[in-house]
Amino acid sequence: MYWELFKVFFRIGAFTIGGGLAMLPVVEREVVDRKKWITKEEFTDILAVTQTLPGVIAVNMAVAVGYRIQGLKGSLVSVLGAVLAPFFSILMIAMFFRAFRENEVVERVFMGMRPVVVALIAVPVITTMRSIGLTLSSGLIAGMAALLIWLFGISPIWIILLAGTGGYVWHRIEKKRKGGTVS
Repeated sequence: MYWELFKVFFRIGAFTIGGGLAMLPVVEREVVDRKKWITKEEFTDILAVTQTLPGVIAVNMAVAVGYRIQGLKGSLVSVLGAVLAPFFSILMIAMFFRAFRENEVVERVFMGMRPVVVALIAVPVITTMRSIGLTLSSGLIAGMAALLIWLFGISPIWIILLAGTGGYVWHRIEKKRKGGTVS
């Protein structure tokens, strides 16, 4: 099982371009759909937790999934698999960067990859929203939060505090409206 964990995360690390968020649909396809190591709900829970932790999301996912499957050794094997290929790729790029830095073909290839990476990041966001039952209004709230952070430079901490307070107030209003007791 350790070898399987290593192979899955090595393949994900080696063949996914675009960073941790772009890896999410590949991780989901491998560990939920193909290997059936975890359920969609478990994946969503792991994703929610790993996004709140510091560090690289791909490594956090490898730790969480590996631990869920094989404990501490499983998490170590998964992380090793996930980071080995990108480590050597970055090492090779660093060694030859000067030779390719001004290459127009390489520059165009990377420019062409940008829209694909955006799509790869958007897919897990949309599928996760659907799987946990979020509505269009929830998506709009998330979009507004992203715009507040991006356009106005508001700290995500303030957005989280505002959203938590708003959710609490909304819950109390809905309870009162339905005639239930407010807890």
